[in-house]
Amino acid sequence: MHSTQWHVDLFLGEEEGRTHARARLTTGAATKLEALGTARLNPADRNVPEIGDELAAARALSALAHQLLDVAAGDIEGVTHEPVRLEH
Repeated sequence: MHSTQWHVDLFLGEEEGRTHARARLTTGAATKLEALGTARLNPADRNVPEIGDELAAARALSALAHQLLDVAAGDIEGVTHEPVRLEH
């Protein structure tokens, strides 16, 4: 049985009225990916900071997932020597 552990670090901050999230994936191998996500408060909406955090984090994690699919497609192409297209 194969078992491994990967780490995703999520950093959140606010600057100039926007919430920023940075998601960083570190695997036991050489794979290290990083993606960003942002959110901004609509001036007509009530200020609920947790919602901005959630949106920015979700966007960063989604972008990270897309990058990981691209890496996997490249790895598959390296093994099969055939073009690969993985659906996002």
